[in-house]
Amino acid sequence: MKYSDKSLLDRYIPITDWSKDYQFSYFKKDLRAGLTVGILLIPQSMAYAMLAGLPPVYGLYASIVPLLIYAIFGTSRQLGVGPVAIVSILVATGVGNIVETGSTRYIQLVLALTLLVGITQFLMGVFRLGFLMNFISKPVLSGFTSAAAFIIGFSQAGNLFGLDLVRSKYIYSVIADLISHLAHIHWPTFIIGASTIVFILVLKKWNPSIPAQLIAVIVSIFLVWAFQLDQIGVETVGSVEKGYPAPVLPNLSEFPFWELLPTVLAIAFLSYTQSIALAKAMVRRNPDYKVDSNQELFSIGLSNMVGSVFHAFPVAGSFSRTAVNDQNKAQTSISLLISALLVLLTVLLLTPLIYYLPQTVLAAIIITAVPSLVEVGEAKFLWKIRKREFILMMITFLATLALGILEGIGIGVLISLGIVIHRSSYPNIVMLGRLPDTEHYRDLERHPEGLTQTNTIIVRIDASLYFANIPYMKEKLEQLEIESGKNLEQVIIDAIGINKVDSSALHALKELTEEYNNRDIDVIFAGVKGPVRDLFKRSGLENIIGPEQFYLNINRAVDSLKDEEEEPSHLVEDQE
Repeated sequence: MKYSDKSLLDRYIPITDWSKDYQFSYFKKDLRAGLTVGILLIPQSMAYAMLAGLPPVYGLYASIVPLLIYAIFGTSRQLGVGPVAIVSILVATGVGNIVETGSTRYIQLVLALTLLVGITQFLMGVFRLGFLMNFISKPVLSGFTSAAAFIIGFSQAGNLFGLDLVRSKYIYSVIADLISHLAHIHWPTFIIGASTIVFILVLKKWNPSIPAQLIAVIVSIFLVWAFQLDQIGVETVGSVEKGYPAPVLPNLSEFPFWELLPTVLAIAFLSYTQSIALAKAMVRRNPDYKVDSNQELFSIGLSNMVGSVFHAFPVAGSFSRTAVNDQNKAQTSISLLISALLVLLTVLLLTPLIYYLPQTVLAAIIITAVPSLVEVGEAKFLWKIRKREFILMMITFLATLALGILEGIGIGVLISLGIVIHRSSYPNIVMLGRLPDTEHYRDLERHPEGLTQTNTIIVRIDASLYFANIPYMKEKLEQLEIESGKNLEQVIIDAIGINKVDSSALHALKELTEEYNNRDIDVIFAGVKGPVRDLFKRSGLENIIGPEQFYLNINRAVDSLKDEEEEPSHLVEDQE
């Protein structure tokens, strides 16, 4: 069944759609996937909560209700929703600049921030604004993610080495402070953390299916408890309130809205962008269902909105947990519900054990996730096929490292928009010639053997026309006329690539036609699309050009010319 043919209930609450055909064979796979992801989620969520500047137990809170909400309203059946590193570092960067990390006021602001992120995403989904994500290009995201990986890694240096380091959005400040404190490393803490990193990396290499992170957490808790390592300076998570705290609506009355607006927008955009990219990747691997971009905005937004009431910080789709979910053949989002149930049981029954969990182990878990965020492969790919986009990636990367998380992504987005504007302002406009012994017309720069008419040039415009690219279009036509060296009698415009024209373009085309007519040059259009032709009629442009000067394609336009003599092209190569 097509997505558009579904009932409103099935479209906006997808669980009511796929649950009709749910089978027991699906449940066995969902159960295995849900338990596996849940085991991975428990240590990861606590680590990412610490990365966000929150007590680790808040990572567990963020892995219960948001998963439940997404399972009901989300369209992806394999997406692993929950705390992620990028969002956590954005939270710490944004809110940490206003109040002291980990304080009661800090927690209140993070929960309020989560609510506003959810509202932003929810409203974008309601008004079907998912297309806005297209303005964040892949090179920008790659540069930002790679730089953020380094910031994330160095943000945990203090916990790894047992040092009290400066908290700063500038990575060079953290590195300088680390170097100045190297003589004061707390060796028991560092040995535990470094051993955990080695253990996780080796175990992942040997057998990725083994929950290395959970094993590291359990073993470290036992070692700290058995040898009372907390008594010799190994920092632990400490006391955690038993049970699940009562839901509370975040207080927005004292929220510093304008100060945190960039953080709200950055998290809303990035968490959705990461989630939808993963969701679409899963659909390519599981083509038996469809993902709706706007419904994903709606569901992620609702997950954050409701989650904030239940003490969750912002969530998104996770690369690692989505991959594990898919590898374990999850069939539906029932697997998310099982993961959430496993985390809930941990919160209700196992929080006393968390007291002995060393913070250096959580730091190690975060650090082992860093290499997967550095997109070296994408950098090599861009260098090979598109150096301008490689430069864009590097600018975003360096700006993020030098100026900070929010500033870096902001600069990358602005440059992306600049590139979009530049490209649309300078569309591809080429002169065409007929390939010998065919009826096909191609760009003469690529096919210099193409044949042209004696007193005619044929020009193809590969873009919609609007106020920003009209000046370039006129300049390009003048340039092509000069390069042709012809005594023009006709100009044929292949309009097959023109999808839209605005009022400025209509005025410009009128002026251009009149200028050509004053020089006794006929303007002929070929392949004009219906909606564009309608605008030509309503604006009076068709009468100025002449209704008889419109043809379905270039061949018919050329056949209409009196002079059908063709000559080899001697077009001067365009240097632009």
